[in-house]
Amino acid sequence: MNVLDAVHEILIQAGEPLHYSEITRRMLDKKLRTTQGKNPEHTVMKQLDADINKKNSSSRFERSGPGIYGLKEFSQSKPEQGEPSILSFGDAAEQILRDEAHGQPIHYREITKRALDLGLIRTQGLTPENTMYGQIFNEIKRNKSRGDIPRFEMMGKGFISLSEWHDKGLAFEIEKHNNETKKLLHERLLQMSPTSFEVLIGNFLTALGFESVSVTKPSADGGIDVRGILVVGDVIKTRLAVQVKRWKGNVQAPIVQQVRGSLGAHEQGLIITTSDFSPGAREEAERADATPVGLMNGEQLVDLLIENNIGVKRTDYALIDMPDDEESGLL
Repeated sequence: MNVLDAVHEILIQAGEPLHYSEITRRMLDKKLRTTQGKNPEHTVMKQLDADINKKNSSSRFERSGPGIYGLKEFSQSKPEQGEPSILSFGDAAEQILRDEAHGQPIHYREITKRALDLGLIRTQGLTPENTMYGQIFNEIKRNKSRGDIPRFEMMGKGFISLSEWHDKGLAFEIEKHNNETKKLLHERLLQMSPTSFEVLIGNFLTALGFESVSVTKPSADGGIDVRGILVVGDVIKTRLAVQVKRWKGNVQAPIVQQVRGSLGAHEQGLIITTSDFSPGAREEAERADATPVGLMNGEQLVDLLIENNIGVKRTDYALIDMPDDEESGLL
């Protein structure tokens, strides 16, 4: 079964549009597809976009929102729903670029105007275009700090584009290099001793702003490997109890139950693994009648380690460009 047929099967079973990452997860869980690639979600998104852009009205699929895809038969079989959903500024910008840009950059002021006209965003501020620019800029900065290619690209003089439209050039060479480095970092994590890995997670929590971080003794941890306290404004204190799993296989539901049973009074649980979590583990972690347990898989861990400069060194290249006239200070 090819990718698009597998997507069609998943959407038929769901009966509603889904985000491409959820489509991918269900495809892999149901073994409709197998992959050796590091980013199967990206493959699914690219093939869906290519099919929609190439076939237009004859495509089986349609975009129902930023990163969300459905079958055309869904919208054809349902009455129109009145007002569109309110989106974040970033998601609204992505929808405008996908639906109306035809592969060309649009100025952030025009993106804001169209988003307001379509009712995609609401704001009480007097300068929504500045909010739009600021949120896109900060999102790009945050993604770059993790070594990821952002979904947006600044094209100069206030014009915004989608990064995926540009499949060549310096940015994608950097992404290729960073993906290789992420893979090497993940392999290095798997080679660490259990004790060294626990110490690394303790340092990681400290970098995130936790205080009183301690690695527990193996003989008396009760399933908990690291503890720490996050203090916000000297008022809010979050006590975190972490179990780490330097595994290659997925973490299963009984591990989630073990961590929950080891929590002390007023503690929140978190499992950090170099692998991933089974569907049953995710369901158990979010079970409504029990204390929720946070889950961080290997991909998320690597991204956050890189964002906090743990285990990697960062090389910066300064690229200069001319800003908008009013932003340059040269008027």
